[in-house]
Amino acid sequence: MKLFLTVFLLASGCCAALFAQNRAGTAEGRAALFEYILAKTLEREAFSPVKNNRLGLEVEKALRSHRDELIAADTDAKLYYALVKISNARKDRHLKVSLVKGGLEPAGGGEGEPSNYPLTDASHLHAPIRFAVDYGAPGRYFFFVSDAAKNLADFAGKNLPEVGDKLIAINDQPIAEYFKAIEPYHRYSTANNLWWQVASWMPQKSAEFPPAFYRANFAATLERRDGQRYSVTLPYLQPDVINWKGTNERRYSGFRLLFSTQTYDFYVHDAGKPVVLLAWHGFRENLVADVDRLLDYAQKNGLLDHALIWDGTRSRGGSKGAYALQRFSPKPFKVTFGNLRLSDVTKPFIEEKRQQFARRKLVDSGVAETIDDGSWLMAWLEDDVTQALAAGKDYSNNVPFKLAHLPKDSDGILPPAAVHFRGKLVCLLGPYGGSHLDQFAAMVIDNKLGHVIGMPAGGYSNTWEWEETLVFPMSKKPVAKFMWSIGHTLRPNGEILEGNPAEVDELVPVTRENYLVYYPTLLSRALRHLGLE
Repeated sequence: MKLFLTVFLLASGCCAALFAQNRAGTAEGRAALFEYILAKTLEREAFSPVKNNRLGLEVEKALRSHRDELIAADTDAKLYYALVKISNARKDRHLKVSLVKGGLEPAGGGEGEPSNYPLTDASHLHAPIRFAVDYGAPGRYFFFVSDAAKNLADFAGKNLPEVGDKLIAINDQPIAEYFKAIEPYHRYSTANNLWWQVASWMPQKSAEFPPAFYRANFAATLERRDGQRYSVTLPYLQPDVINWKGTNERRYSGFRLLFSTQTYDFYVHDAGKPVVLLAWHGFRENLVADVDRLLDYAQKNGLLDHALIWDGTRSRGGSKGAYALQRFSPKPFKVTFGNLRLSDVTKPFIEEKRQQFARRKLVDSGVAETIDDGSWLMAWLEDDVTQALAAGKDYSNNVPFKLAHLPKDSDGILPPAAVHFRGKLVCLLGPYGGSHLDQFAAMVIDNKLGHVIGMPAGGYSNTWEWEETLVFPMSKKPVAKFMWSIGHTLRPNGEILEGNPAEVDELVPVTRENYLVYYPTLLSRALRHLGLE
């Protein structure tokens, strides 16, 4: 009986091991999977030549550089992170790999992001310290301490980090080596956004990156301004238990908050100067209602002739930015345009939109794409795009972006709304966000609607992505979800936007010297431009 149990347990262990291995497939299956990804990328992807040139990127070569790693990836975790590197080789912030039911289980199961693997039951952990980037000298960027928990001394002891201390190493690995090693696991479209992302993620412990990047605690070597180096070892904590000092939170001296919405915080000047300020959160599902509320208040309270300072330095993306801009500026402007890369997924993409239209729910990332009911968009997809596909063209015609505000035969010019701000517009920008934020910035800058201060936005935008579940070509077993960018966003000046953010009028890079006064500096420059300082 004991012998039977021993054999049974050994056999069970072998079966479990085989099951785990089967999820990652065979070397032959992984080789075929790579060839499928490569072929479909070359067929479907809407490449951005300007981005590829700026980043020195040859997409096919970059993909092939990870082929051997993918073929050798004989566990779920190895295969998942190899796919992440292959996806990121295209340098596109929008594109990611995610888990699917029945596919890879690097954490032991669950559809969606692999947020539980391999560390804790929480989505992620955070050391009680934060970092920012000194963008002062191109080619010589570096990281420095930007914030910390109020009780940091409980963990750091006498070697208490201070804002501005330079980061030298993580886990005894020089920061240049760490940066080079972790870069392939980051999604980005511009170098500035990459640096921002790395700074944000370094003190976090997450399944975004392989476990080899982590120890039980976060160990950092830092350098004070006088050149003295020291080390700290900090615990990883649940993010919601950390009470941050908030050294660089957005504060607007001389302004008071009137009300907040999902879309923005609305401020007026304490001393009654003719200027209002919007701390913008993103272009989300409530944008139209929130902007209408703002204009209604401004009209009733005599604020429409005031100047408007729009702070998008911490904004996320979404849609309907042109709707807001029609109400923020007294000038007509040209919207962004867009197209579709035509391929084998064009017909299923149109069918997907047709089904959304039938449900009266044309959405992108949960946000309604259009102002009208979507008729303009569907007419273009079912006529122009379908005809171009049948004619064997590589791309569709260019039309106002997603036909959200104008029909396909429009010149793309939008007039100001009946009720709008009539004063000057100043925008504050930074490399944190992109997508529709980049489009909004491009419409302001390319149309010369206002004065823009700070740094260019993150530089990522397309029309749509296509996501499908990868399967091993021979066994047909599911692997993971993979995405392709299938259309260009075109700036009002005609340039492809992906990897090509509009340049600001007044460049003010973040540095460790100006970090603690960065937002007051941007605000001061805005008021000076308006003649109100």
